[in-house]
Amino acid sequence: QVQLVESGGGLVQAGGSLRLSCSVSGRIIVKNTMGWYRRSLGKQRELVATVTADGWPYYVDSVKGRFSISRDKDRVYLDMNFLRPEDTGYYYCNSHPAWEDYWGEGTLVTVSS
Repeated sequence: QVQLVESGGGLVQAGGSLRLSCSVSGRIIVKNTMGWYRRSLGKQRELVATVTADGWPYYVDSVKGRFSISRDKDRVYLDMNFLRPEDTGYYYCNSHPAWEDYWGEGTLVTVSS
């Protein structure tokens, strides 16, 4: 049974920073590309960033230069800087492509203006 547990969310003012963490159990992810996804109010879940097994990152345009994804063994991290109100939402980690049957509960990030 795969378990994905996200943490680190919270309320922050615009321009602030947060570090999200994700622990993965039940499956070895050393060869997987892993990703962070976001679901904002009224929108579908969308990809935010990925990191390959070799550590190569990818970012969607809206977070380039502000977010940084990294990984270590069974954990995946997302460092978020210069946060904007439009970054508000639930953040989830998963493989990329996602394991559709194993989404975690996510962690809520709220950015106030």
